[in-house]
Amino acid sequence: MYLKGLTLPDKNRIVSIGGSVEGALKGEYSVDVKAVLTEAWQNTLESRMSINLALFGVLFFGMIVSYIASNFFGGIDLVFEEAQTQDSQALQIINIVVTIAVWPFMAGIEMMGVYHAINKPTQSKMIFSFLHRGSWVALCALLTSLLISVGVQFLVIPGVILAVLLSLTVPLVVEKKMTPVQSIALSVKALRHKVFPLMAIYSTLFMSLVILVFPIILLIESSLAPIGVIIFLIGLSYLAPWYYNVKGILYRDIFGVFVDENSIANDSVNSSPSNKNAGHNGSDDTFSA
Repeated sequence: MYLKGLTLPDKNRIVSIGGSVEGALKGEYSVDVKAVLTEAWQNTLESRMSINLALFGVLFFGMIVSYIASNFFGGIDLVFEEAQTQDSQALQIINIVVTIAVWPFMAGIEMMGVYHAINKPTQSKMIFSFLHRGSWVALCALLTSLLISVGVQFLVIPGVILAVLLSLTVPLVVEKKMTPVQSIALSVKALRHKVFPLMAIYSTLFMSLVILVFPIILLIESSLAPIGVIIFLIGLSYLAPWYYNVKGILYRDIFGVFVDENSIANDSVNSSPSNKNAGHNGSDDTFSA
């Protein structure tokens, strides 16, 4: 991790931690699979609670939105029955509504991973910190979902590759203040240079999820099924933060993160052994860029 790119406002000095947009477009960055996964895991062990609480809140909100939206189509049971017998437009509309409603809050969770990558503390209330970019984030989520769905329908592999190439679009919309089209174009142009190590990272996370599902599959028809569910939930409480911390590190290393140099100095003081716990009780909900 290195500092570069300086601008000098009246009081605050802005620096970029990690990579840069210019370097990313040229492929001038490296992706060390083991190093990324290891650093992200360490960040997960230190600060997974904020992401888990935020995910729980967003999931609960998404369930409420799904329930309300499904009532306009006769109830959630009828919607799923139609989906099993035919191509249900109702389910597609509900998915769009949930995406629009949920993703402005999911942007905060994405940014938690970025914050952890630059050693900044987070709190679950960060899901409300980037709502001013909510409309762009929702549109970006819709466009990326559409592109990935088209890729999966033609052939599975193009869809998977697109999912990898578009995985960092939301932080670009929030932190770099790009439009959805700009973030999609930049993400594809930049990430195509290292698509194989990126796929290795995401494949590791996916295989971890598959391993967590195994106990449920093995115990589903036995009296020990609740144990399988408990194992899955405990594992997921580590896997989900690990996923977002991985994305945060990748974003930092590829595109860089603009921060106030004074905040770096303050974080260095707070991360000392005597102040480490106190530093993680606070939250800095806005970037200085």
